[in-house]
Amino acid sequence: MSLKQDLFRRPAASWRTWSFTLVCAALSACGGSVEADAEETAPELVAREDSLANVRLRLMAANLSSGNGQDYNPGHGLRIFQGTDADVVMIQEFNYQTDSAADIRAFVDTAFGTGFSYYREAGAQIPNGIISRYPIIAAGEWDDTQVSNRDFAWARIDIPGPKDLWAISVHLLTTSSSVRNTEANNLVKFINANVPASDYLVIGGDFNTGSRSEATFSTFSSVVSTASPYPADKNGNTNTNAGRSSPYDHVLVDNDLRAYQTSVVMGSSTFANGLVVDTRVYSPLSDISPALSGDSGASGMQHMGVIKDFLIPGDGVTSSSVTVLSPNGGESWTAGSARTITWTASGVSNVKVEYSLNGSTWTTITSSTGASSGSVAWTVPSSASTTAWVRVSDASNATVTDLSNAAFTITTGGTGGTGNVFINEVLINEPGSDVNGEFVELVNSGTAAVDLSGWTVSDGTAVRHTFASGTSVAAGKAVVVFGGASGIPSGTPGAVAASTGQLNLGNSGDTVTVKNSAGTVVSTATFASSLAGTDGVSANRSPDASSTASFVLHTGVSSLTSSPGKSASGAAF
Repeated sequence: MSLKQDLFRRPAASWRTWSFTLVCAALSACGGSVEADAEETAPELVAREDSLANVRLRLMAANLSSGNGQDYNPGHGLRIFQGTDADVVMIQEFNYQTDSAADIRAFVDTAFGTGFSYYREAGAQIPNGIISRYPIIAAGEWDDTQVSNRDFAWARIDIPGPKDLWAISVHLLTTSSSVRNTEANNLVKFINANVPASDYLVIGGDFNTGSRSEATFSTFSSVVSTASPYPADKNGNTNTNAGRSSPYDHVLVDNDLRAYQTSVVMGSSTFANGLVVDTRVYSPLSDISPALSGDSGASGMQHMGVIKDFLIPGDGVTSSSVTVLSPNGGESWTAGSARTITWTASGVSNVKVEYSLNGSTWTTITSSTGASSGSVAWTVPSSASTTAWVRVSDASNATVTDLSNAAFTITTGGTGGTGNVFINEVLINEPGSDVNGEFVELVNSGTAAVDLSGWTVSDGTAVRHTFASGTSVAAGKAVVVFGGASGIPSGTPGAVAASTGQLNLGNSGDTVTVKNSAGTVVSTATFASSLAGTDGVSANRSPDASSTASFVLHTGVSSLTSSPGKSASGAAF
């Protein structure tokens, strides 16, 4: 994140704000929208905090209202709150009974405890809010220009340790992904203007996102980490809407806080990536008592709660840090190229450096190198990726770590990398009438293997094959996609059957296109009827295995009618 200015030095008119100092927080008469009692909070902190050790911090996103009134009066969400015991909750549709200060206070006391602070935005039909075990030292709302019945609610919280936590509760619109991205862009501007880079940040709540590929996540990735792995329920389902079919709800933290993420532990159960709370599938339910099995499926229940846990340095822990400088997100590096990973470090002797191609599986570059050097040489791996990351950690304390701020790209194939994959041979008109014998041959004439995971082969109508994860083609070798498994001749090297069960190539002519996992065209060729009309005779590059050569009938380059997986002469590649 870019340098941000502390809110207490911002002009008072720059946003609507309700704030109070810690002295004011101890007074019971301090306003109706933000409430806390410092003396009541302290005893609860003793059970969670050792001043000379790390502190477990549980963050929760919760649109758990139910019934017909979009409120918490029916009690289903209230019981889930009691059973999951979060420290900071970003809550949506924050209504209870008459919505008077007394009723809201009663809800917080019952669901969380009398020592909890809360902020609830004023004048909203379905208000957002923040509820916290720790003192809220400032709070307010930032305008959501796309909706009239709620805004972005924020709170600055005095959590244990040297940093404050800025929690932002959001409820984005269902209208369209473009509107949600507009909301995200506006919120990012507020964050960059107001949240100090030295503090922790969490954005939590109901995003109403239909998929994790929405532009909203790319926009938010400039201030928080949006990478996998994702929280899941007892059955491994990461979706959170009522029907459990879409990822609506999220807890997204900045990279400084993500470095301290740890498993969520509920009684006898452990969730490595965080928890999606669905009482209908949770077992044993006693872990989250007094929640009932039917609470998540109650009439009018909005969504599932999402929880992530963090082990943050307490007040007595010496502060150490590492910060990745490069690659820090957005770069495009060529597979096989020589690059330098750089970082800064404080209070760290040696660092461990790792990379990931998907944000969840990590490969070690060096297990320990001097932190003060600030750099390590790296040969970029040969696998293509649009979701590559680098992580640098204290070699003796994995909780001191930092990721690239966003994903970067590794390019291969027809984009000028060390691999060069192209269409070399296509049999459009199968011998006889068995269409399983149709095939498309791809050749890699480069000097390094190319990862084909997620690449596609299409005819002029539709995608006919998607390469499975982990599929690659070695330098100087070929891979062949056949219409069906029964059509693959015995001994054909690198052969796979089309994932859709057919290639469906047209005997009067067709176009074959290969795209990489990012959807970029790597190779395409159009075949006229003169190359498609002869039974059993393929179209082949002439000269063979040349990515710029024209296609001719295979009988024009050798005595064979086709040569899937082999050179035109029939010899091995």
